[in-house]
Amino acid sequence: QVQVVESGGGLVQPGGSLRLSCAASGSFFSIYTMAWYRQAPGKQRELVAVITSGDSINYADSAKGRFTISRDNAKNTVSLQMNSLKPEDTAVYYCNAQLLHVNAWGQGTQVTVSS
Repeated sequence: QVQVVESGGGLVQPGGSLRLSCAASGSFFSIYTMAWYRQAPGKQRELVAVITSGDSINYADSAKGRFTISRDNAKNTVSLQMNSLKPEDTAVYYCNAQLLHVNAWGQGTQVTVSS
């Protein structure tokens, strides 16, 4: 069964950029749908971006034009490039891997956007 570990979070000023990475272990990474979610304090977890095994991509409206999701099946990784960050992007970001009955979550990585 796949396991995922996020990295790349941190503190960044408004307007800055961060790149989150998610490393997956296990077999058949290339056929998993991979996604990034986030959860801000006091709010529900929400989908940020998703990329399917066929490289179909969708973004939350809040992420469109600023965030880019990508995957590297040779390295078993999925990344989220975040540009033009805003204070409202502050949240714990989670990587998710989904295939049939498998739904794996990482521990999350904190992103804080503040001056």
